[in-house]
Amino acid sequence: MNFVEVLNELNAERQLPPLVVVGIYASADRQQEYGVMRQPDYKGRGSRAQQHADFIRTELMPWLYQTCKLTHESTQCAIAGFSLGGLSAFDIAWHYPELFGHVGVFSGALWWRWDTVDPADPDACRIMHDVVYQSESRERINQTFWFQCGTDDEAEDRNGNGIIDAIDDTLDLIKAIKQKEVGEDLIQYLEIEGGKHDVETWKKAMPDFLQWAFTPRSSYYS
Repeated sequence: MNFVEVLNELNAERQLPPLVVVGIYASADRQQEYGVMRQPDYKGRGSRAQQHADFIRTELMPWLYQTCKLTHESTQCAIAGFSLGGLSAFDIAWHYPELFGHVGVFSGALWWRWDTVDPADPDACRIMHDVVYQSESRERINQTFWFQCGTDDEAEDRNGNGIIDAIDDTLDLIKAIKQKEVGEDLIQYLEIEGGKHDVETWKKAMPDFLQWAFTPRSSYYS
């Protein structure tokens, strides 16, 4: 993605405050390390999602606080990911809002499910959606949620409604979040016409996310 180029362009235009950006290495075992902490998917993937989250919460963040002198203010910290990493980032942010005040989900693998697709109810069994629906109200938690999809992210349309699954799953998760009394002004959705499930598309979307996350909004910082 050449993240440095993205940051330099935004900094040159004075579009961002100073940032420390940390990339977490995606190992060959990422399909076990990423996922949803509550449970693995129907193929047993995501079995180490809790350990991955624990690493970020109990090792990485404390190290960053000490080494980089980062603020402990969650409103100044964001977590984001692409595809399966986006699913993982959302799960971690949802469970630890005291760490991350913002989350970015780029083409998130929000289809992650505990059972195979049932033709009679093709949208059932999505783990992350169920986690959100089972959660308590978030009315008093000022946390922002940013989502991106491309219209060419994929071609699958399991429920036959004419909308690809990537977009359907994202919009359905946004509906679930809103039911938890999260304000409209704390949710952003970016749909890129012709956008694909690739780094090129995510690079185009990255400035929108960074500016969304790190531009103060009155209702958030009041």
